Amino acid sequence: MDTDLALRLTLALAIGLVVGLERGWREREAAPGSRTAGLRTYALTGLLGGIFAAIARSLDAPVLIGIGFLGSIAVFAWFKRDESLADHDYSVTGTVAAMLVFALGALAVVGDRNIAAAAGIATAALLAAREWLHGLVARITWQEMRSTLLLLAMTAIVLPILPDRALDPLGAINLREIWGFTILLAGLSYAGYLGMRILGPSRGILVTALTGGMVSSTAVTITFARRAATGEDAATLAAGAAAAGAVSLLRVLVVSTVIEPSLFAYLAAAAIPAALIFLLPALRLALGPASTGSGGMRLGNPFELLPVVGYAVLLAAIGFAAAFVNQQFGSAGLYPLGAIAGLADVDAFSVSTARLAGRSIALQDAAIATLICLGVNAVARAAYGAVLGGSRFRVRLLLITAAAIVAGSALGTIAQLVAQA
Repeated sequence: MDTDLALRLTLALAIGLVVGLERGWREREAAPGSRTAGLRTYALTGLLGGIFAAIARSLDAPVLIGIGFLGSIAVFAWFKRDESLADHDYSVTGTVAAMLVFALGALAVVGDRNIAAAAGIATAALLAAREWLHGLVARITWQEMRSTLLLLAMTAIVLPILPDRALDPLGAINLREIWGFTILLAGLSYAGYLGMRILGPSRGILVTALTGGMVSSTAVTITFARRAATGEDAATLAAGAAAAGAVSLLRVLVVSTVIEPSLFAYLAAAAIPAALIFLLPALRLALGPASTGSGGMRLGNPFELLPVVGYAVLLAAIGFAAAFVNQQFGSAGLYPLGAIAGLADVDAFSVSTARLAGRSIALQDAAIATLICLGVNAVARAAYGAVLGGSRFRVRLLLITAAAIVAGSALGTIAQLVAQA
């Protein structure tokens, strides 16, 4: 007895059973014999595909699989046509499912069993998710669908065709690396956008702050400051703005570590304590009564094409500037560059610096420059909030920002001294 063939035929039958279970459950209320296919038919279709594949392999005649496929599907489609006419149903899903079951049954015999099994389960799961997928399509906006397709195109089409080599004498401009980091940051922003979209601002200011901080902590701070100026609870809004700042710090820590793992030891000692200080006021939001008001954020879609391309250009420009400044002036020039960049954005400078860390920039210098950028950005956010928010919002945000900077600077310095001792 050919044990391997028996196991493969059993798998072919199991694939049909899994798909047939979903199909039979969906039509469970139909009278017996009133439907073209159910549990038994799909199971037998999978086994039939396996049998044809076994015969084709034993006779060294692969064309038999194609003949069996066309014959079985022709019979299935004929009966399915009559059923569709009776039910006024124009869906071809059942026929396509039967085609897949036959093909996967054949693959289970002549191909990779694991792939066949995984594809069978994925087919059944996709069929079972019909209502959820239809609901998703009904809820998704054109802007969101376009953005998702853009992210996929950035990853699967553009990234593989970009050259993976430095294009400048300083070794700072590698198009594939730059585009890959752009995708990474865009993915994080999109995660924040989806968090806002799924959870909704009505779940409270804390959710708005944490998800919005993935997109732009500055945007969260400005929005909350303006709301505070209109008379809303300044303490709660300031806590939300601080929480968004914590997300920004942790995002930079994660991204920089992904790019250059050695940076974690230099950045974490300052970034994590500062982030924890920023998160302390958020405990009041988490432990207090739930907010029922709108979060008030109207975050734009992070995947408009021009901003994405513009960010890649900015990333390349700052990367080249960092390499040039470091070559000409050393860390003495890199630190002011980080301070200037921090007035507007932390991601471009931190990513560019992490790319060069350990190569043209010493790890410690790269970490200090990144922390300077983060510190200046925190001060800038506090300044924007102080100008736009009321006095209560201003005082609270300035105090928490000062405490975070002091804690991060002190613990970061202590960690460096311990490391050098």
